[in-house]
Amino acid sequence: MRIVIAGGHGQIALRLERLLAGRGDDVTGIIRKPEQAGDLRAAGAEPAVCDLESAAPGEVERLLQGADAAVFAAGAGPGSGAERKDTVDRQACSLLADAAEAAGVRRFLVVSSVGVDRDPPEGTDPVFAAYLRAKGAADADVRARTGLDSTILRPGPLTNDPGTGRVNLAESTGRGAVTRDDVAAVLVGLLDEPGTAGRTLELTGGDAPIRDAVRKAAGG
Repeated sequence: MRIVIAGGHGQIALRLERLLAGRGDDVTGIIRKPEQAGDLRAAGAEPAVCDLESAAPGEVERLLQGADAAVFAAGAGPGSGAERKDTVDRQACSLLADAAEAAGVRRFLVVSSVGVDRDPPEGTDPVFAAYLRAKGAADADVRARTGLDSTILRPGPLTNDPGTGRVNLAESTGRGAVTRDDVAAVLVGLLDEPGTAGRTLELTGGDAPIRDAVRKAAGG
């Protein structure tokens, strides 16, 4: 497969790139800073420098030509303000979705977060509340598109512990942390399982082997 990953220098994206390249897939990672290119090449991915906050739709569409799938794994990241939560976590996701539809790339995965489908609780930090609202709006936009076979993955709090290969993957999992290694491995499984299209799935650490968890989420 040829897979294009937005946010290609992110911690989950780099793990995903290594897994996909390691099994022989053709992987392109979209990055904003040219100096990040070496890390992507080390992971086995081809870097494509494109700022999704300012890019024209046609520029992104060209990057997606001939791809089998697109993954939105971008985020404004720690230290960014509320405005960038919207321009990256919502607007850039919609831009990638527009480009995927225009390029005829139906399979579309989104790395989202738990808790984005409801209003943030009173007293939530304003920037974090903006992040949750931006992610929720992006998810809703992607779900509404008939031109995409989308799966939205909502991990719980992320850790850098070694992956366990065992998770809880379902429409509702309850609260629980999950390793970035396991998130990346689940994304690989979702790319391989078209039966998960149209689903919004929460993810935490758990007891089910990833392959079994993905198969069950697809109704198998």
